[in-house]
Amino acid sequence: MDFKSKIKDLEKKLDALIVAHFYQRDEIVELASFSGDSLELAKKASSTREKLVVFCGVSFMGQSVKILAPQKRVIMPRLACCSMARMIDSSYFDISLKKLNSLGISNDEIFPMTYINSNADVKAKVGKMGGIICTSSNAAKIFDYALGLNKKIFFMPDRCLGVNLAKLNNKKYSILGQSSDSEIKDSEIICYDGFCSVHQLFSVEDIEFYRNKFSDIIIALHPECDPKVVELADFVGSTSQIINFVTNLDENAKVAIGTEFNLVNRLTKKNGNKENIFVLSSSKPECPTMNETTLEDLYNVMKAYSDDMPYNEIEVDSESIKYAASALNKMLELS
Repeated sequence: MDFKSKIKDLEKKLDALIVAHFYQRDEIVELASFSGDSLELAKKASSTREKLVVFCGVSFMGQSVKILAPQKRVIMPRLACCSMARMIDSSYFDISLKKLNSLGISNDEIFPMTYINSNADVKAKVGKMGGIICTSSNAAKIFDYALGLNKKIFFMPDRCLGVNLAKLNNKKYSILGQSSDSEIKDSEIICYDGFCSVHQLFSVEDIEFYRNKFSDIIIALHPECDPKVVELADFVGSTSQIINFVTNLDENAKVAIGTEFNLVNRLTKKNGNKENIFVLSSSKPECPTMNETTLEDLYNVMKAYSDDMPYNEIEVDSESIKYAASALNKMLELS
């Protein structure tokens, strides 16, 4: 079956918008009306005229669109999960706050800040406390705002991004479950102990390998990487920022990139310096859940919607939308 032509026909018939995260398979990204990172997708998909959004990504991303534009219908070919987002839910959020309270840190002294890689229930808890959301693209700017409030920042769920931001700003930090009670009480940034399984693959040894092989190589990393690795990088940025950085390099420049394989592989195909672009890891850094979505999945979910038998539709309760939207909109205003 020619899924591509049938998908394009359904997109036109349904007046739908197909969007895809950069980490999706090439054939999915090529079919999408728009592709981007978390911030770009949230802004674009929620602001266009189409009432149906077909989101190719992981579940929290589809939820973000529904939160920002509850009047839209959002369906996903796969309700794929993000392993990092699954590391925290509203109950773990509450348990973490109780831990901080037991150390004499009141909720009034805490400013919660969650990475967009979290589900709607966590975003809502953060919004209800007056907190904010960030993406890897705007994390530094949002962090500056949070620091200006003179509260302890409770950053979740990615400990690596939280620690990297703390180090960038010379702030004392701690990690729940790793740091001692005294370290937590003394810290300005308290990080939840979550992580990205893909970006954990990149190591100091990987950087040493490439620098021993090419004395002039440039190391570009995503800020979800381990802080010890980030300290050795020449460039650290979000998915979109990495794309812009690599695209603007001299064609003879050599660069090893520490982020998801599909993106790096796509850069090697599109850039003049393709023979000089390397995947930093010795193993394939492929996100399994981002790679679940196939053309057949995309066709099937759109065909079912067309036949009035929708499935994999994103639903978020009204209270969660209310509080999560306040945190998301605050992020968009600042970024």
